[in-house]
Amino acid sequence: MQGAQRNSLRLLQWMMAASLALPIALFAIASTISFNSTRDIADREIERTLDVAHEHALKVFETIDRSLAEINEVVRDLPDDVIRSREGALHRRLKQLTDALPQLKSAWIFDANGKSLVNSLASPAPDQSFADRDYFYAHVDQSIGTFIGASLTPRQPYQGARFFGVSRRRTTDDGSFTGVIQASVLPEYFESFYARIGTDPGSFFAMGRTDGVLLAHFPRLDHQIQLDPNGPVGRSIAAHPDHGLMTIAWPSDGIERRIGYRRVAEYPIYVSAGLETSAIRARWLATMSQHLVFGVPATALLFILLAFAFRRTQTLQTEAARRREAEDALKHSQRLEALGQLTGGVAHDFNNLLTVIRASVDLLNRPQISEERRQRYITAIAEAVARAAKLTSQLLAFARRQTLKPEVFDIGDRMQSLRDMLATLLGPAIEIVTQLPIEPCLVNADAGQFETAMINMATNARDAMQGKGRIVFTVHAATNVPDTLAHLSGSHGFVCVAVSDSGIGIPAAQLGRIFEPFFTTKQVGQGTGLGLSQVFGFARQSGGEVTVMSEVGQGSTFSLYLPRVPATLLPRSQAPTTAPAVAGSGMSVLVVEDNIELGNFAADGLTELGYSITLVDNATDALTELVGATDRFDVVFSDVVMPGMTGLDLAQAIRDRGIGVPIVLTTGYSHALSQDGVAGFELVQKPYSIEELSRVLHQAARLKRVRDGAAE
Repeated sequence: MQGAQRNSLRLLQWMMAASLALPIALFAIASTISFNSTRDIADREIERTLDVAHEHALKVFETIDRSLAEINEVVRDLPDDVIRSREGALHRRLKQLTDALPQLKSAWIFDANGKSLVNSLASPAPDQSFADRDYFYAHVDQSIGTFIGASLTPRQPYQGARFFGVSRRRTTDDGSFTGVIQASVLPEYFESFYARIGTDPGSFFAMGRTDGVLLAHFPRLDHQIQLDPNGPVGRSIAAHPDHGLMTIAWPSDGIERRIGYRRVAEYPIYVSAGLETSAIRARWLATMSQHLVFGVPATALLFILLAFAFRRTQTLQTEAARRREAEDALKHSQRLEALGQLTGGVAHDFNNLLTVIRASVDLLNRPQISEERRQRYITAIAEAVARAAKLTSQLLAFARRQTLKPEVFDIGDRMQSLRDMLATLLGPAIEIVTQLPIEPCLVNADAGQFETAMINMATNARDAMQGKGRIVFTVHAATNVPDTLAHLSGSHGFVCVAVSDSGIGIPAAQLGRIFEPFFTTKQVGQGTGLGLSQVFGFARQSGGEVTVMSEVGQGSTFSLYLPRVPATLLPRSQAPTTAPAVAGSGMSVLVVEDNIELGNFAADGLTELGYSITLVDNATDALTELVGATDRFDVVFSDVVMPGMTGLDLAQAIRDRGIGVPIVLTTGYSHALSQDGVAGFELVQKPYSIEELSRVLHQAARLKRVRDGAAE
């Protein structure tokens, strides 16, 4: 019961732990899945935004490239003097071009020395050289097509925002360098566009040249930056030069971002779009917080309910433990009361028997006693001893401590053979009815104890009917068994022997005590109260049960359940082989008995019968005698219950050491034998007679001689 209670508390503790661990585990799994999903969604958003930024940059540069081509066509093959002469008209045309394209700050036509022939900002153009600008000197030595320069600051007297140049080379028909056509592009135009499309928190855009020079940046920077080609960004672009996606701490501000990049067609330009990883995590946390809003209260409520159930169960089990302690105290007091009854009953019955024995001994000691009276007193002593032995056997049967001698027998046949004896015992006023099955009902039990149990139940039924009535003995294979046997019901089931009477019945208040020793409803001197307790002890020790159903005025039915065995276990009938009591003829016996009076009694009796006796009072000395001369003794006769090494331990030690001497054990009570049996050794029950002992010793020694002869 306590184990089941501990298991229930442990189960609740596991459930409490699971109510937290399982949601946490599920939340961790869901969080991982949600994070991956959130990042995938962010990657798709970055790719879509990158598509827009790339398309925008491509159109801007294509437009600028076409505009430069148109300007080049206008001034193709025109000498510088002609261009200067048309400076006013060309100025207006360039101004119209820049006014039409918001991405342009200005447009310029330079001569071979880097001086402005025409520009869209001022007319006439100042006499100022721009030969040191990258958009100019990049074209001097060779034709490189469209060149995109770095971000520059306007040179005095010109003012305004920073710009980067997009330029083309002017050449003659023979390919000689005649100057440069250049458009100044505003980075802020791109940054303003990025600000319009990058409305999500943590949005990022950048546009830069293939050498790492950044031309536009969002969020905007107050300084210029050039990426290291050997840095993380440069290595990623080198590995995947057309496009890619990476997570990186951006060099300009150290903020970790998820960034996608793509090259703008044939131009030496990359555009990038991305999101801060903190913004992606914020999206993920926002999603998971929605789950937490519902999950945390539900988990907390479940945990609180389980905690309440745990505390409640603890409280109930504590109360149950207190009740068990109170019940145990009550049962202890009842056991003390029963012990008092038992002590009184045993003392009463044994004093009666001892009185008979003492009186018979006193009378035997009188002089000139006749042979007839002497024999009568001896018979009275023998009968008193037999009754004392029976009383002891009943006590041991109730305590389930006597050593049974189980054998396989048919209950139906045994009941048939008991009928005549029961008829004589119960008297002619009792009608006996036996209802026996057709098929054998075999059990493996002590046949003598079974007969005693039947006699006790029959006697109890006779007394309940006041010597007149009807008793029905029914034997059948049990279809229903008591709850105490439900878990023991094997493949062969149980046999039930029911004894029903037509007596006065048993009051309900007494049903729970009828199997207690010395409890009886009979008048003083009419019964010991041990009969039904013997039935109870025999049933329990045989692996069965005994139950009673009774109603006042309607009689009682006692049902004895014994385990059934298959018919194949029934032994073949053999002729009885009772050996006669014979003289010892010098047979050597080692007697081991710690009770010196009983040992001397056995030794004297066996000596008179011609046995050679060696008496020791403990098992250790017995082993010493045997080890010194293994062939000295024909048989060992040992008590079981002894201090230190028991007789059963001695027998096992003799067997283990290979000493080939037969062993006969004796006991009146042994807890070890009641649990483990005699382990294949011969057993003589106390009290025993010298004649019975001599027959058993002779038989054991004769069997040894037969085995030794067969071995030879």
